[in-house]
Amino acid sequence: MAYKHAIALTGGIASGKSTACNLLKLYGLRIIDADAIAREMLDREAEAVAELFGPQFLQEGRVDRKALGALIFSDATARKRLEALLHPKIRQEIERQSEIQDALGGPYIVDIPLFFETGSYPIDKVVVVYAPREVQKERLIKREGLSEAEAEARLDAQIDIEEKKKRATWVVDNSKNLKHLQKETERLFEEITQSR
Repeated sequence: MAYKHAIALTGGIASGKSTACNLLKLYGLRIIDADAIAREMLDREAEAVAELFGPQFLQEGRVDRKALGALIFSDATARKRLEALLHPKIRQEIERQSEIQDALGGPYIVDIPLFFETGSYPIDKVVVVYAPREVQKERLIKREGLSEAEAEARLDAQIDIEEKKKRATWVVDNSKNLKHLQKETERLFEEITQSR
């Protein structure tokens, strides 16, 4: 049965989910990375993306992620069309990997950026990697080279981080520096292993 020992990890864009996952991996927690699966599915579905949105979204047979990102974060209809194409395939692959992890026993993390938005995964325990919206925006502008308006549009496409924080089983605070995040992930790891 899928998701028996799963713990979802989510947060907002640029809240530090990937860094938190990498730290948890160092403690020995197994991770299913929904973003990596999504990238793989996007590459597999390059032709379907071109059919949906036009050939200008392909470069040398691969999806131009930057161009597609600009479209889907500025057009809710386009975003829904892309999600309808990819999400069922992503869910299927996450479920397949989850069954493998459950057979191994013990807790493992399923890193799902849009866990609350999709409502598609029957996982009870949820970690939210938290950074205030202003910190997210600042990181997003710096990391992606976005304008303030583009960063706001990406933040607006997700459930607000404060709402996610309220729904969490555990919160990992990533509003400060890496050293602080290391302490937070260490605390989380201890709590997860003690709650089994």
